[in-house]
Amino acid sequence: MLENCINNEVLRKFDETQKAEIGFILDFYCNLEKSLMKQDAIFSPFFATLFLTLLVWVYMYIRRISFITKNKISSQKLTTPGTLAQISPPNVSNPSDNLKNLFEIPVLFYGLTLYLFVTNQVDIVYVSAAWIFVIFRALHSVVHCTFNLIMLRFYLYLFSTLAVWFIAIRAALIHLSV
Repeated sequence: MLENCINNEVLRKFDETQKAEIGFILDFYCNLEKSLMKQDAIFSPFFATLFLTLLVWVYMYIRRISFITKNKISSQKLTTPGTLAQISPPNVSNPSDNLKNLFEIPVLFYGLTLYLFVTNQVDIVYVSAAWIFVIFRALHSVVHCTFNLIMLRFYLYLFSTLAVWFIAIRAALIHLSV
């Protein structure tokens, strides 16, 4: 356990008796952050992202159904995949495109949050990065589903995705160092 907290060079200076005597103090110190951070804290941003997906899904169907009923489009005209996207304006097709986006990078986010929980690695850095992902992802969805300013949407996507890659790279480095 001490090897995970203190570098091996420092540990070599202590004999086994000394390690045992100070072990409980070092153990406490090394695990202080994890003892303060509940491991299930990572599930708040996890479920926030799921809820965002639900909201976009509902919004998409509201926009689609109102477009179809307002324009009296027969269901027979919509049997070929992609037909609705071809005939609908951006305010109808953008929510659908955004919903598809929510099954790309967020899938990596879900996998990483589960990995962090299962391996008992959740800490304030991961939880903060997860919330950064959620906030920027939600802003991206709002922009995409409404006024769709491309450059703003791009930067929101970029910052949210960088948060996920930060989580992934940090988790991989910790995994590889164990």
